[in-house]
Order: sequence, then C-alpha cells, then structure tokens
Amino acid sequence: MDVNSLIEEELPGNQALRDQLMDMLSDQELAYKLPGNNPTLGELCEEMGQIQQVYTHSFKTFRHDWAYRDSKPETPNSVASLKVWYKRLDAQLVEALSGLSEADVHSKQIDRGQGSTPSPFVQFQIYREAILIFYAKASVYLKALGHRGSQEGSGCRLVHVM
Repeated sequence: MDVNSLIEEELPGNQALRDQLMDMLSDQELAYKLPGNNPTLGELCEEMGQIQQVYTHSFKTFRHDWAYRDSKPETPNSVASLKVWYKRLDAQLVEALSGLSEADVHSKQIDRGQGSTPSPFVQFQIYREAILIFYAKASVYLKALGHRGSQEGSGCRLVHVM
C-alpha cells in the first residue's frame, strides 16, 4: 500500500515534544498537582494518551467515540510506564493511518456526532490541536515545577513553545 499524506507529511514530529517531555520528567514530578481541582501531571499525560486512543479508533471505524478506551498505562505516575504505553499507542496510530488510501484521507467521513463529519485529514488536524492543547497544559506544569526550558542548542523546546 502506498503511504498516504497523513503518515508522510502530517504525523512526523507530532509526538516528538511529548517524547522530550517524558525525557525531562521524573516519577516524582508526574505526581505533582497544581493547586485547585487539577489532575496530577501523570494523570494529564494519561488523559492525552486516552485522547490519542479515541482519535486512533476513529481512523479505523470512521466514528468518533469519546468513551472509547483500549488501554491504560500500568502506572500513570511512572515515566517508564508512560513511555511504554505511548510507544504502543503511537504504533496503533500509525497502523490505523496506514489503513487509509490517499483518496480515503480526503473523501471518507468520520462521524463525530451532531452532524459533524470531517474527512480523516481534517480529523487529524483536530487531533493535532488536542496535542497542542496538551503541550500548553504541560508547559504550565513544567514552569510550576521550576523547569527553565532548554539551554541553547539542547533541542528541547517544550517550555519555550507556549
């Protein structure tokens, strides 16, 4: 099967900042909770994985179901556990996207409910927005934890992105 534009052009780099975030954090930092009714940083990371599962499932079934859950990390307050889980979720996303032809990417429709039926291409753009929202939330946690961001040339840009 030919590689479609979602895999070739849209997907690369979307998870790179998340992987950098995981490399920056300790298990202790994943247990950090901002004041008020906020999740721990680990729970926020788990929520992002659950969102990825929903979008992955939608690329397979052409139906967006917010209730869909396939798996959970073994321990949401463990960097190692989240890394293993994210790697599995990323492989599932690539597999789902690989099942789409280029024509499917632009012509099939995903039922999001309430009459919203974007193409898989548009659905992926919506997913990308969810990723960016996650990065913005994570950057608040990093600043609260005292992470200063990257030194010049280190390649990590998460704190400075937002």
